[in-house]
Amino acid sequence: MNVVTSHKLNDLNKGLEIVGHFEGAVGGECTQYKIGPKDKTLCVLQFQNGPIPEVGINGLSNEALIAIVIDRLQGFNKGAYSCRENSLAITKLEEAMHWLHHRTLDRMGRGVEGSYQK
Repeated sequence: MNVVTSHKLNDLNKGLEIVGHFEGAVGGECTQYKIGPKDKTLCVLQFQNGPIPEVGINGLSNEALIAIVIDRLQGFNKGAYSCRENSLAITKLEEAMHWLHHRTLDRMGRGVEGSYQK
């Protein structure tokens, strides 16, 4: 179990507990996150656990989660909550997406994508 606290700044985030679980993990990554106030789980994020050729699609990717956050911030920027900080956050998330895509393309080029090979 891994308790995440880096989000805790305002009342909403102070009230949200994020607990990562390592069920079936091969490395040090959490495969599932439970999010909500201490007494209630509002959301469970299940990440892909294992190579797709072996286990199929059984969870979401880092890229999918980043795409959701980018979309949400872009929505704020289309309305009354548009601000420079949202735009900067979008830019950094797009940069993170770029590097994750770069890693995937490299793995595909080496023929190791979808496996535990480095």
